[in-house]
Amino acid sequence: MKVTIIGLGLIGGSFALALKAKGLATTVVGVESNPLHATKALELGIADTILPLNEALVGAELIVLSVPVDAIPQLAVKILNRITEEQIVIDMGSTKEELCEIISMHPNRHRFVATHPMWGTEYSGPQAATANSFASRNVVVCEKERSDSKAVERVEAIYRALGMEVLEMDAEQHDLHAAYVSHISHITSFILSTTVLEKEREEEAIFNLAGGGFDSTVRLAKSSAETWIPIFTQNKYNILDVLREYIHQLNLFRKALERDDVATLRDVINRANDIRKVLQK
Repeated sequence: MKVTIIGLGLIGGSFALALKAKGLATTVVGVESNPLHATKALELGIADTILPLNEALVGAELIVLSVPVDAIPQLAVKILNRITEEQIVIDMGSTKEELCEIISMHPNRHRFVATHPMWGTEYSGPQAATANSFASRNVVVCEKERSDSKAVERVEAIYRALGMEVLEMDAEQHDLHAAYVSHISHITSFILSTTVLEKEREEEAIFNLAGGGFDSTVRLAKSSAETWIPIFTQNKYNILDVLREYIHQLNLFRKALERDDVATLRDVINRANDIRKVLQK
């Protein structure tokens, strides 16, 4: 299978390596606007060649959009304008509602399968890509009823071959859940890191005293602004809703601490412990 991947960073690069490792891609053609990323992707064997977009689309059976989410909708329209009935287009973005709305009336909408592999790290660029990243992870397929059934079957078969479990959601539901389980985690990490850097002026003290709990909590703060600002702005209203509840819970905790209300503090922690039951399912 000839695959064209637009955007050869962490996700697109990992997808390319995974397809090659499983023998699913005979040729990977890359489209990459960053010259350093393009060179690195070729060095690492992520892409077999780098071409301009129009040339890269020719003969590709699968076209993958792995660019920042604010660029995906218009790019999707541009590509849908050019593809044939034999080609399939997927995206890997972590927001879906705006994308699905913009392409909803396109005559080639049925050739598009909206997907979100639920995996990522705090690192970016092709040098962060790994071949086994998607194994034992979930992938969400949105609005599959709007896509050609055979196209959906093929895309889902590819993801399953990479070791992923396929979930189905509508675009609105996906973006709401993503705000709660993914996007708020990054915001928390960013804000905790800036709080510590603001209040703890001695870098050596941070380095010497930071334990595993702090390190794991702020790990996501190393994530790229170029990736996350578009996600935050595209999913703005869901994230604002999550933030209101998050701030409310923080205020409850703060007030309990001010009053030395040990019973409430214990109740908060015990309820938080219930997340283990969910994650162990």
